[in-house]
Amino acid sequence: MQSISILAYMKEFRNVDGPHLVMVPKSTLSNWCNEFKRFCPSLRVLRFHGSKEERADIVEEHLRAHTIADRTWDVVITTYEVVNLEKGPLTKIAWKYLVIDEAHRLKNEDSQFSQTVRQLSTQHRLLLTGTPLQNNLHELWALLNFLLPDVFASSEQFDEWFNLDVDDMEMKQRMITQLHKLLRPFMLRRLKVD
Repeated sequence: MQSISILAYMKEFRNVDGPHLVMVPKSTLSNWCNEFKRFCPSLRVLRFHGSKEERADIVEEHLRAHTIADRTWDVVITTYEVVNLEKGPLTKIAWKYLVIDEAHRLKNEDSQFSQTVRQLSTQHRLLLTGTPLQNNLHELWALLNFLLPDVFASSEQFDEWFNLDVDDMEMKQRMITQLHKLLRPFMLRRLKVD
C-alpha cells in the first residue's frame, strides 16, 4: 500500500506518471496488479510476464513506445526472472521509480539479478524487505550500495567503519548507535503491530 501510495502521490500531486518499474515474486504478481487497480486506478499498469512469445509481443507493442504520448502504461509490474530474461528492453527505458519487493535478494551484489538491476537507469529506488539481515554488515552494505553507489562505494571501507568484532562493549555500542544514525534517512521500519 505504501509503495502504491508513493507512485500515486507522484502522479496526482507531482504530475509524474512514470515510467515506473515494480519487481515482485511471481507468487505476488497478480496481487500487486489487483492492488494497483483497487487503490490507484489512475495509474495504468502493464503486467510484463508470460511465455517468450508473449513477452516479445509486450515488448513490441508496449515497451518500445517512441514518445511519452505513445506509452499505454505508467507502471510495469514484472518478476525477477523476467527482469533477467528481458534486461535488453528494460535497460533502454529511463525509469522514474524502481520498486523491488523482497529486496533482500540484492544482498549478494554478485548475483545475476543484482547485476541486472544495477544496469537499469533509475531516478529513485525503493526497496521492500521483511527479512532481517542477520547482523551481516556486508549484506547491509550491498543494499546501501544499490541505493547510493556513490556514497557506499567500498564494502571494505564500510566494514572498517563498522567492524563489530571488538571486545570493548562500549565501543561496539557506539558503532551500533552510529550505524543506526546512518540508516535513519534510508529506512522506514514497520513492525507487525503497526
